[in-house]
Amino acid sequence: GIKAGMLKTEEIYMEQNNKRMHEATDPLYFVIDEKLNSVDLTDKGVDLITGKSDDQSLFVLPDIAAELSALEADESLTEEQKIEKKDTLMTNYSIKSERVHTISQLLKAYTMFEKDDEYVVIDGKVKIVDEQTGRIMEGRRYSDGLHQAIEAKEQVKVEAATQTFATITLQNYFRMYHKLAGMTGTAETEAGEFWDIYKLDVVVIPTNRPISRNDLNDRVYKTKREKYKAVIEEIESLVSAGRPVLVGTTSVEISEMLSKMLTMRKIGHNVLNAKLHQKEADIVAKAGMKGTVTIATNMAGRGTDIKLSPEVVAAGG
Repeated sequence: GIKAGMLKTEEIYMEQNNKRMHEATDPLYFVIDEKLNSVDLTDKGVDLITGKSDDQSLFVLPDIAAELSALEADESLTEEQKIEKKDTLMTNYSIKSERVHTISQLLKAYTMFEKDDEYVVIDGKVKIVDEQTGRIMEGRRYSDGLHQAIEAKEQVKVEAATQTFATITLQNYFRMYHKLAGMTGTAETEAGEFWDIYKLDVVVIPTNRPISRNDLNDRVYKTKREKYKAVIEEIESLVSAGRPVLVGTTSVEISEMLSKMLTMRKIGHNVLNAKLHQKEADIVAKAGMKGTVTIATNMAGRGTDIKLSPEVVAAGG
């Protein structure tokens, strides 16, 4: 998709600092602002869409305040005529505003939302994927017509629009509770935030047994191709030693790409992502068996323990 192409191009020029970036001379039809998470038509884009229309102002919103002021100041019109012209003006503005908004949301759906990354399509329905956990957010829909735009893009049934009546930040929502407490394996690194926002202390509880996990140094590769090739080679090495492997990924797309690479090497494996979340319990239950390879997004194993068989423990875990 366009988003993936943008990221790939950005990586190429970041890897080669001295390489001069290609100067675009072709007309640009729209502009993507990643910081504001928006997409806007350029004048060329507007011309392209309105080229076959007699109304060249099809996507140009009128200055409603100036036109209403001019109507009020026009002494040649009766009050009834002014009301009639105001109604016509407001109707025209509403139609154009909706038209511009629809095009904007469709552009956003095509350029900033990737299938199997931000969302998946299951049983003819577009379902949002939580970027933190990799799980499907059942019952949740993008608002302001964006979900309908994605449904149109994927050529599935366009459902009724949802409307947001009120919003609240998670921080303010949690502060509405009289008591707050919780347990997590990553609280210590965020201790400052817990105190600043909630005035809560973080207490580290020692493990019941000595930690047997070995934390290795990071390995950095110049390209994704080299990185994923090294991942596959490491998996092959561990499987040949009779050890199970859990491969963590950040998106459905990457999990499926690694799955294809393993299939090409004829390495048996299980995939746990938002598309296959129904099989989570079965996949996690088998993840600790000898030579088992499990590819997972962020959702894998949350709140569950992967039990190791005795022979796996003997092989090094």
